[in-house]
Amino acid sequence: MDRRDFLKNGSLLAGGLLLGNLGMTSCNSKPKPRKIPANEKVNLACIGIGNQGGYIIKALHNTGLCNVVALCDTDMGADHTLEIMNKFPDAPRFQDFRDLFDKMDKQFDAVCIGVPDHSHFPIAMLAMSRGKHVYVEKPMAHTFNEVELMIRAAEKYGVVTQMGNQGHSEANYFQFKTWVEAGIIKDVTAITAHMNNPRRWHGWDCNMKSMPAGEPVPSTLDWDTWLGTEFWHDYNHDYINGQWRCWYDFGMGALGDWGAHIIDTAHEFLHLGLPSEVEMLYAKGHNKFFFPYSSTIKFHFPEREGMPACDITWYDGLDNLPPVPAGYGNVELDPNIPAPSDGQIVPSKLNPGKIIYSKELTFKGGSHGSTLSIIPEEKAREMAPKLPEVPKSPSNHYANFLLACKGQEQARSPFSIAGPLSQVFCLGVIAQRLNTKFHFDRATKQITDNPAANKLLVDTPPRKGWEEYYKL
Repeated sequence: MDRRDFLKNGSLLAGGLLLGNLGMTSCNSKPKPRKIPANEKVNLACIGIGNQGGYIIKALHNTGLCNVVALCDTDMGADHTLEIMNKFPDAPRFQDFRDLFDKMDKQFDAVCIGVPDHSHFPIAMLAMSRGKHVYVEKPMAHTFNEVELMIRAAEKYGVVTQMGNQGHSEANYFQFKTWVEAGIIKDVTAITAHMNNPRRWHGWDCNMKSMPAGEPVPSTLDWDTWLGTEFWHDYNHDYINGQWRCWYDFGMGALGDWGAHIIDTAHEFLHLGLPSEVEMLYAKGHNKFFFPYSSTIKFHFPEREGMPACDITWYDGLDNLPPVPAGYGNVELDPNIPAPSDGQIVPSKLNPGKIIYSKELTFKGGSHGSTLSIIPEEKAREMAPKLPEVPKSPSNHYANFLLACKGQEQARSPFSIAGPLSQVFCLGVIAQRLNTKFHFDRATKQITDNPAANKLLVDTPPRKGWEEYYKL
């Protein structure tokens, strides 16, 4: 039985039941994080060491604030993991993160998690329950419920957490914060967010009738552990090494991949929280298995804290450029915005970014650390003398996490902040999967008018043997 049959047969418990009851079970003794003296480095265990995971490890190590004391990857020894293995030849190696925790629990303070989206949750939950600080790539987890449990666990266990949206420690973060505090950004009523670069699935057949056929598992890969909590799938090469991002069963598409780099500062400093309504406006190539070729999704956020209601409209897809206002200016590629994760460097008609509409001003922004500008240019010149000085970042995202582990800074993208942002993406993916519109109760955290969508807040129950991570 596959995921779609499971849902069709109605075997999934109601979303509210699992969301309300799983997790946060009683615990007589909670492991406390080790207090790390100022003159010591953070001992770091690295889970997911190839591709983006390898990039994270090098960036954390380059801060000079950590010791890499363990390496773990389900495909240990594959081409994409060799660089990190060779860089840290003395670090003990594991293929299963559970073995790492069993054998080295007392030898590390924190973990960095650079694995596919569907595997973030069990690793992060086990780490927090053992008193370990957690750095995890964006988005935080694969389902709304998993993110909810991670938010609660971070608070329960008192650990430092950081989601890997690196721009949240760069110029865009400090500018947005300063401009909101100074009243330059205020009364925002609409935001256009866009990412129109090529994606891995754009050449696939949207009329496919089933997931790809099974293939022999590579000798270096622990496929069972790679699947983790996920429903069983026979191995296929189109599931691994970044291809997981294409599938509803494993990834979060363009929205989950880039949303955290584009929407993050607006979401935090405008106190958007969770939307009250999500609507799929356009879905080209919609199917049951992988993300649409193009998507337009509208998120409605109600009035809050004296701020007006605000809509965020997300655009992705090569043929799905958003409208831009008069005076938008040029659209040449921004060197501060990394190339897509598939490595393609293809000029886009529009840089990934955002347009922010307030009652008085319009702002043009990019992605990651790119700063905002006021448009059109005439208005920018008029406003220039009124703009406050923006402080520089005292630390990049990786140093910020490690310094927070040592009690010397506050993490800038902890689960309390990154969690609701990630849940926005989870709700958007539900709208994509069902090609639908629904209303969301921000108080009860339930979808009130679409039972099928509400079930997807939790999705299918974890695979047998993986239930424990939902009860930590």
